[in-house]
Amino acid sequence: MSRVWIITAAVVAMAQVANAAHRHPERWYQEQWCNARGGQMEIILEDGTRVDCLLPGHAVEFDFADKWAESVGQALNYARLTGRRPGVVLIIAGPEDKGKSARVRNIFRHYGVAGDVWEVLE
Repeated sequence: MSRVWIITAAVVAMAQVANAAHRHPERWYQEQWCNARGGQMEIILEDGTRVDCLLPGHAVEFDFADKWAESVGQALNYARLTGRRPGVVLIIAGPEDKGKSARVRNIFRHYGVAGDVWEVLE
C-alpha cells in the first residue's frame, strides 16, 4: 500500500465521520438557502477562493456553527473581492449553537462592518 493511498483513505474517513454528525452536509443547506434567494453558488474569485452564495448585495459564507470564527474571515475576504456586503449563514444543530451567531454579529459591530448573519436549523 502506498503512503499516499493511506493518507487519502484517512482523510476520506475523517470527512465521513464529520458529516455523520450532521443531518445533511454543508452543501445541502447552501443549495436550499441560496437557490431560494436566486443566488449563484461556488463563484470562484480572483484569489482562487469560492463564494458559497453570491447575491446581488451579499457575498455569503456557510458554516456549521462550531466553525463560526472561520466564517467571519471567509465572509470578509469574499466581501473585499466582490465589493458586496459580507454575509454568514450558520447552520444551527441545537441550543448549544445559538450564541455563535451573536458572536459573529458582535465582531461585525465591533469593527464597524456592515455584515449580516442568518441561521438555518439543522
